[in-house]
Amino acid sequence: MRTHLAAALSAVTLTTGMLLGAPAATAQTSAYPTSAFDVTLGNTYTRGTITWYNRSVTVAGEHKSVDPASCRGTTAFTLDSAGNELRKDYSLYNVCGKSDTFSIPVDANVPGGAAFVRICLDDGAKSAPVTYLLCKRYGRP
Repeated sequence: MRTHLAAALSAVTLTTGMLLGAPAATAQTSAYPTSAFDVTLGNTYTRGTITWYNRSVTVAGEHKSVDPASCRGTTAFTLDSAGNELRKDYSLYNVCGKSDTFSIPVDANVPGGAAFVRICLDDGAKSAPVTYLLCKRYGRP
């Protein structure tokens, strides 16, 4: 009887030791998909990266104006799979005769998030209406 008890206790100890010594399981985190964008008009541009989240996107990059009297800004639109506008937002700061970085978070509060993003190089107007000089549409990867 003692032999069976000792064998059983040894098996439990061995199994416990193996479990405690095993590496911990780690959660795999996957990076959110990204797309590059480039909207260039003459010597001015907006370019950078779109990061696609489940219910929003972030459009981040650099925009440039070469003339201090001719400002530039960036507008980003999220669109559903039918191309309908979900939301739009603007760069916080516009540039006049220089370049600067920006980051624009834009909601896309539908299941699966935005299917497309339209990015426009705009005239940097501080008040409406903003004039969109050139726009390009990018699909979710």
